[in-house]
Amino acid sequence: MSERGSIYRFVKPEEQKSKHPLSFLNKDYCSLTKWKNEAREKISELLHYSPEKCALDPETVEIIEMGEYTQEKVYFSSSPEIRIPAYVLIPKKTEFPAPGVVALHDHGGMYYWGKDKLVATEKENPLLREFRKKHYSGESVAIGLVRRGYVVVVIDAFYFGERRLELDFTSKECAVQFNNLEKGSSEWIKLSNDIAREKENLVAKNIFLTGLTWPGILFWDDMRTVDYLISRSEVDPERIGCIGLSIGGYRAAHLAGLDSRIKVSSVIGWMCTYGTLLGNYLENHTWMIYIPGLYKYLDLPDVASLTAPNALLCINGSQDRLFPLQGVKKAYERIRGVYSKIGAHEKFKGMIFDAPHEFNILMQKVAFEWIDKWI
Repeated sequence: MSERGSIYRFVKPEEQKSKHPLSFLNKDYCSLTKWKNEAREKISELLHYSPEKCALDPETVEIIEMGEYTQEKVYFSSSPEIRIPAYVLIPKKTEFPAPGVVALHDHGGMYYWGKDKLVATEKENPLLREFRKKHYSGESVAIGLVRRGYVVVVIDAFYFGERRLELDFTSKECAVQFNNLEKGSSEWIKLSNDIAREKENLVAKNIFLTGLTWPGILFWDDMRTVDYLISRSEVDPERIGCIGLSIGGYRAAHLAGLDSRIKVSSVIGWMCTYGTLLGNYLENHTWMIYIPGLYKYLDLPDVASLTAPNALLCINGSQDRLFPLQGVKKAYERIRGVYSKIGAHEKFKGMIFDAPHEFNILMQKVAFEWIDKWI
């Protein structure tokens, strides 16, 4: 018996009622500017997160010379209460101001690290190397980009890395388990991830109960990351791109769609029509992606299309069990329809690799070359 049971019979008719009136494919839309303004306004309203804007107040706490590039660790303010930890990679042999890229890390059930998934170091935990090997062919996406002449910034998204679940938020029973383990050991990290996964629904409930949304927090921080990146003298503010795998791809699609400063984006492993995810496909998806009410107005490919006529690349794997291939193809068709409507069909590319949920080295080559081409 399907695990979705009677739920599907309840939600499917509701899903079918949505005509996505804010899609640019709606025949009533002729003006790209009018569409973007109305769609972005509605999305911002539904995200329910717009903290008081404040000075970035950046602080550099570490500088490491890495041969071909310089790596900085910095903190900047996303809101008056929130400081964002980030790595900034600056190429040495390039002409400044250089193009910049916001690299967005994945979920992958690995909460202990965020930005470190995309920035390899010599002395790192074997679990992290193993994770990168599985999802990135062992490559560091941020390092791959800085070697091509980009200034790259990678932050810890909310609930990952330095912003992960604090131990005092867990039960006393969990604390007892940690007491028997060496902090930072592989066993300690695995337990930390298990608890973070278990508590993700509790965090989501708290976020929703206070009138916020998890995507709202993610997207706000990502847009503030663009603020920080273009504040740097090494960066050309007119040449900014973004890239990410999995929830990093989800973040990239929305960052490009909501922020016109993004001139090129590579969305890896996170493009599909929402309707085709209903039922069992949602079982293994995170709580971090839900924007209540959005589907009444826009589907995911409509949101991603808001970046048009800027360049957009989407890559999915045919063996990716998180997304039905039918839904991926439908999403590509919708995005292609938007780009064709404005006469910019060459600025969108949708690709399907014979691969699982990953950003392998061949995909990286395609994604990097796409960014090279358009900025």
